[in-house]
Amino acid sequence: MADELLNASDLKEALENLPEWQLDEDKTGIQREFTFADFSQAFAFMTRVAMLAEKHDHHPEWQNSWDWVFIRLTTDDLGGVTEQDVDLALAIDELLD
Repeated sequence: MADELLNASDLKEALENLPEWQLDEDKTGIQREFTFADFSQAFAFMTRVAMLAEKHDHHPEWQNSWDWVFIRLTTDDLGGVTEQDVDLALAIDELLD
């Protein structure tokens, strides 16, 4: 389990390796939007992310509307971004490679 928030420098470096992700408005999470061809592709992606989340023991906040998926990652217990969030974001991105 993540036990400390990333400092500003580490967070900046992490986001350089996650070019499609951005810091949310209140700077307590990282987020990304995904668009797919249709609902079934979006839902299949969400299913794969759910399996990753279980494996990482870290779960996203997300929204879905037809072909669109929004994911926000944060470590609620600490109120910000940890290495655990970055690791899950990297794993999610690998699903699309």
